[in-house]
Amino acid sequence: MPHLNSVLVVGDKFIPTGSYAEHLDGSGLAVNYIDWSGEKAEQHALQTIMEHQGPNSVGTPPEMLENIAEAEAIAFHFAPVTKELLDAAPRLKLISVARTGVENIDVEEATRRGIGVVQALGRNAGAVAELQIALMLAESRNVARADASVKAGGWRKDFPGARVEIHGRTVGMVGFGHVGRIFSERISGFRPRLLAFDPYASGVALAASGVERAESLDDVFRESDFVLVQARLTPETERFIGAEQFALLKPEAYFVNVSRSRLVDYDALYDVLAAGRISGAGLDVFDAEPLAEDDRFRSLDNVTITTHFGGDTEDTNAMSARLVAEAILEFREHGRIERALNARELGWR
Repeated sequence: MPHLNSVLVVGDKFIPTGSYAEHLDGSGLAVNYIDWSGEKAEQHALQTIMEHQGPNSVGTPPEMLENIAEAEAIAFHFAPVTKELLDAAPRLKLISVARTGVENIDVEEATRRGIGVVQALGRNAGAVAELQIALMLAESRNVARADASVKAGGWRKDFPGARVEIHGRTVGMVGFGHVGRIFSERISGFRPRLLAFDPYASGVALAASGVERAESLDDVFRESDFVLVQARLTPETERFIGAEQFALLKPEAYFVNVSRSRLVDYDALYDVLAAGRISGAGLDVFDAEPLAEDDRFRSLDNVTITTHFGGDTEDTNAMSARLVAEAILEFREHGRIERALNARELGWR
């Protein structure tokens, strides 16, 4: 006997309903497809708020409230799963989200009600890894600055920072999970020395990727020519990279963050960049997004900034939808998912 039959799928401007339908249509499940209203920028802005304040801070989309009552599982990406929504979902058993972060879900309330929460772990690791490489190259080879100069009518040849190649340099990673493993594979053609600090990573996993273990966070900053932030945001890692670490960087070093802004003291980062004490930085994430027109980082000549799109590729979105659907089908068959975020609390493992 199947453990669920009805699914509500909420598409957004990043992952539309059709991406989920490719894997759920023909499954025998009763699937209701709806769209979360709003433009792409609006949806991302709400997600940014939820990263700081949680899902209950933005309210519940009325289209979700109108369609949740009969759902036993919900599949979605950025839309908020609030206490109000859970109050209106008496049959809900599974929350399957197409991302790794769960800031847009009231996990505590879901757990209290016995509802499993399953993430799409590793879904955007390849996209993030490749953007890290892109920012390393953009900064060390001044790609964006040269392009901006030419399009403004110039032909710039003088740039800040060290003009270095990745080959033979030390690339240090802060955190080593899905992104770190894929990054190590894809950067290997440049033949750098790879170094990582992650007290939770096994020696076997590091060795399999050709990565040396750093004994401390400071060692990564002291030894590396490129430092990449790949850690998960937890209470112990919030703002754990600051002035003390930046002071250890070589003058020719580059800093890249395609992870979470709250892992880093951006005031300290701005200070070292503005003073030219390191060569530069590639940044995809900020505390307040989009950046204000007069934001101080906009004025820095030694920073390449992207618009928080590290995981936004067609490949990532297709993978995310597939992982969400696979979780729903697994739950239908077994009635539990051992990798669920709250599996221990629910007695699923």
